[in-house]
Amino acid sequence: MASNSNNRAERLGSAGLSTGRRRRFGLRWIVAGIVIAAFAAAFVLGIKPRLEANAALKKETQALNVPTVSIVRPKPGEANQELVLPGNVQAFMDTPIYARTNGYLKRWYADIGARVKAGQLLAEIDAPEVDDQLQQARADLANAKASHALAVSTAERWEGLLASNSVSHQETEEKLADTKVKKAMLDAAASNVARLEKLQSYKKIYAPFSGVVTARNTDVGALIDAGSAGGPAKELYHLAATDRLRVYVSVPQLYSRDAAPGTPADLTLAEFPDKRFKGTLVRTTSSIDAASRTLLAEVDVDNRTGELLPGSYAQVHFKLKTINQALVLPVNTLLFRSEGTQVAVVGPDQKVVLTKVVLGRDFGTEVEVVSGLTGTESVILNPSDSLAAGTPVRVVKGAASKDAANKDAASKPPK
Repeated sequence: MASNSNNRAERLGSAGLSTGRRRRFGLRWIVAGIVIAAFAAAFVLGIKPRLEANAALKKETQALNVPTVSIVRPKPGEANQELVLPGNVQAFMDTPIYARTNGYLKRWYADIGARVKAGQLLAEIDAPEVDDQLQQARADLANAKASHALAVSTAERWEGLLASNSVSHQETEEKLADTKVKKAMLDAAASNVARLEKLQSYKKIYAPFSGVVTARNTDVGALIDAGSAGGPAKELYHLAATDRLRVYVSVPQLYSRDAAPGTPADLTLAEFPDKRFKGTLVRTTSSIDAASRTLLAEVDVDNRTGELLPGSYAQVHFKLKTINQALVLPVNTLLFRSEGTQVAVVGPDQKVVLTKVVLGRDFGTEVEVVSGLTGTESVILNPSDSLAAGTPVRVVKGAASKDAANKDAASKPPK
């Protein structure tokens, strides 16, 4: 009985012990769960935001390392462009007038600025030596005619005597030969008379064409030397035809293909600020000058009103129809490097492509591109000097249009 009580007591004691152990073990798990929850809460509330902030900062840093650029697209140039070049105005015909005979100026009939017609008498020369020579030549001609007539009649008589065998064949042939000699002397005398008559006609100086006398370098009584004595001939008059003018223009090689005969051209001069004179390009040299790399072109201008003066400086405005239409870009898109002039283009992979271009005319804020671009490229505005090919870039939307709007607003005059 007592032993049963003891066994019961032992079982109750061991059961109480195991229950206490279980309670302590459960309490430990509860504490561990609370610690884990605390760590989880600390991670969610503190560490994770820092990690996310670090990741965002890294991403932002990488984005900031990519250059931000503004782009612009090339715009087509004008199909009919105006090319302005300096021109030299000259008379259509311009010639000095010299004397062809020696003597003294007897009188003159036209002074500088006089408008003369073709064939009009300008001056007379007194040449007594030529007159005396002509008189002597005419006397020699008369003598040669008499000698020739005598030789002819003598030869005819000797031929008649030869028929009756009154003279020899030898003597008859001599008379016939003498006739030929006298004929040659007659021809020579006649030619000398004609030469001196022409020389005498040079005593009167006539205008070779209609025009304006631009110089008179002699006066009454002045000695006229035609240069026959070995000295230099002296210019008496200078005559210029000004009803139509030639304007010579040196066209750059770049526009030589566009400068074709028939191209209209206008002239502007400083003394006529509000007036343009119509002209036409009529001919070119069809050859590029190796020294200046230009094509010499001639523009003809009607000047029957006499407003334009030969020797003037003029600005020639050509209306050229371009064969290859150029593109226009802002000047702040250009890169000047040792490889040549380049522009930075944004490629389809958002990377920089450096493209070499050939420039044409400079318009100040814009420049003409004659080759290197097709017109569809996205060209970077204000590229950095250190910008290299293959560099990734980020294009700012609307930056090009905003820049263009600011440029247009700046170009408008204030109200």
